[in-house]
Amino acid sequence: MPADLPADDPPAVSKTPAASRGRRALRWLLPLSIIGLLVWAVASGATDALTLESLKARQAGLDAWVADNRLLALAAFFAVYVVVAAASIPGAAVLTVAAGALFGLVVGTLLVSFASSIGASLAFLAARFVLRDALRTRWRERLVKIDAGIARDGAFYLFTLRLVPVFPFFVVNLLAGLTALRLRTFYWVSQLGMLAGTVVYVYAGTQLAQVASLSDVLSPGLLGAFVALGVLPLAARVAARWLAARRVYRGHARPARYEYNLLVIGAGSAGLVSAYIGAAVNARVALVEKHRMGGDCLNTGCVPSKALLRTARLLAEGRDSARYGVRAMTAEVDFGEAMQRVHDVIAKIAPHDSPERYAGLGVDVIHGEATLVSPWEVEVDGRRISARSLVIATGARPLVPDLPGLADSGYLTSDTVWGLRTLPPRLLVLGGGPVGCELSQAFARFGSAVVQVEMGPRLLSREDADAAAAVTARLQEDGVRVATGHRALRVERDADGGQRLVCDHDGREVTFAFDKLLLALGRSANVEGFGLEALGVRLTDRGTIEADALLRTNFPNIHVCGDVTGPYQFTHVAAHQAWYAAVNALLAPWWSFDADYRVIPWATFTDPEVARVGLSEDEARAQEIAVEVTHYGIDDLDRAIADSAAHGYVKVLTAPGRDRILGATIVGAHGSELLAEFVLAMKHGIGLNKLLGTIHVYPTMSEANKYVAGNWKRAHAPQRVLRWAQRYFRWRRG
Repeated sequence: MPADLPADDPPAVSKTPAASRGRRALRWLLPLSIIGLLVWAVASGATDALTLESLKARQAGLDAWVADNRLLALAAFFAVYVVVAAASIPGAAVLTVAAGALFGLVVGTLLVSFASSIGASLAFLAARFVLRDALRTRWRERLVKIDAGIARDGAFYLFTLRLVPVFPFFVVNLLAGLTALRLRTFYWVSQLGMLAGTVVYVYAGTQLAQVASLSDVLSPGLLGAFVALGVLPLAARVAARWLAARRVYRGHARPARYEYNLLVIGAGSAGLVSAYIGAAVNARVALVEKHRMGGDCLNTGCVPSKALLRTARLLAEGRDSARYGVRAMTAEVDFGEAMQRVHDVIAKIAPHDSPERYAGLGVDVIHGEATLVSPWEVEVDGRRISARSLVIATGARPLVPDLPGLADSGYLTSDTVWGLRTLPPRLLVLGGGPVGCELSQAFARFGSAVVQVEMGPRLLSREDADAAAAVTARLQEDGVRVATGHRALRVERDADGGQRLVCDHDGREVTFAFDKLLLALGRSANVEGFGLEALGVRLTDRGTIEADALLRTNFPNIHVCGDVTGPYQFTHVAAHQAWYAAVNALLAPWWSFDADYRVIPWATFTDPEVARVGLSEDEARAQEIAVEVTHYGIDDLDRAIADSAAHGYVKVLTAPGRDRILGATIVGAHGSELLAEFVLAMKHGIGLNKLLGTIHVYPTMSEANKYVAGNWKRAHAPQRVLRWAQRYFRWRRG
């Protein structure tokens, strides 16, 4: 998860312990100093001088002193104003009036304009220094969202607040300091935004005799004018966005009537859920699919891979039977039958995603290739279909690199590998991500000589290094030759017709012979061939469909979800996005919801499994986010020992000194199942204390979650209270 800091933010974690202690001390000292200054100002009566009555009573004496000490008076007034503004001492309005009374309209306005902006900037920096890091630690995900809005519209919001004098000066300073607004933006917007109000108050000071109270300065009409002026930039921004959204429809004729409320292109996980939601609320929904219902997950991804992995694990358990007290077991492996089982599993699950089921739910399922012909219409086999809103859920396909010789190699992908009926004697897997690791292990357990080639320094680069190391070690135990740091250059054929992959490794060429080459390099969004470019739907630099937080494209009535837009290419995230896409499409323009990516879990289904949600330890270190890391070794768990699965760990990241879970990683058997408890906890703000107080069935693997919570609790036990308890119980013993 990104945690980019604005340029003016201090780092979340200091580089050295000494610097960290100094920073913490200063964070206490600064607010205490400001509080002390406020107390002194009130106790000494200094604030009594910052009233309109005091100013009017002392005006004659002050005028004389200013006339005799012009430069000193200017400097003293400027310094006092900066301190008052920076420390949020009440009286800035009176000082502004005093500037007009003592120095005149032009000089008074210049003095106040710069002094108030500098003082406000100091208060802004103080709030950021004292509180920003603590807020980022506790509400990091929410702040990311707020900061994105500030980056987009922060200057407009601040200008509105500055222009309307009813908003307390010091509150705006402090709240702005807690956001990602840049200091230079805060300064110039503050100076510009406060200028109108400054002129009004300074001018009132030049007419001090006629001003009975500060409320006389601003009439209701003048306040209304300030409000209108402040809202004007935001209103203009909203209007500009509305016009830009309407502009994309120029040249397209909107149908007088629509056949459907919602039309979904693609019947994978995202498309199926979108159609289901539309039908559930009695909207008229059409679902267009050109290939197979269920998409990649059912037909070529999640379902077949897990079916194959189960058979492969059974073979591995048989070979390791001595661990279970069985001296030896033999298995007669028929790879073709194992692959047939995979297809049988697909066939058993297929009715869940079938046209018949969705037709029964009220969805019009249309088999054919859809082409966008307008923002509201698609053409399917010569038939033009209209809908008020469209959802694009066309998914992704395996990424095929531009590698010399690859096209003639007969390579496999995660789409085509399921057509194998004969086990390849030598399999080369190109790619070290989850798909590559899962299939490498499965084929090795079936008996292939597997070489896994990865360009990066290690497998599973998105996971913690210790998790990747555990998977790599097990792959090697299963016979996989892992070749990291190898960049593929080309595919060559030998004189005898054999094939080999040529790689660069530390500046020298290395070759790997293979019978079959399996590509596992990620996935590419399906954005070609159905009219996106001709219509003008924008794409990102990653080649996915561009979408805003509401999952709208640059055409507000066209929504998108799933792998075709990302940013996470997981089946469960596609289904999660589909809810937002469908609901926003159906309720627009009356209601809408931003897609929520705060708690996204995922798992790699190797043996051991690697399951994760939230922040990882490596990410926290790289992003300089302060965390506490708590471990529990599954090798100590009773059920794991009984199952001869006593390996792996549970690792939980929490905010320093707080019972707030920032992330969890589980490496071990059934890790993907165990993760759900932490996903629930993070989603609903449940801490480790409550997990520890929850009864877990004995003996189960889920107790690992309770024990890691116990380790955290022991690390935070109140030692002073325990020492007193020890003395108390010693006294009770006599």
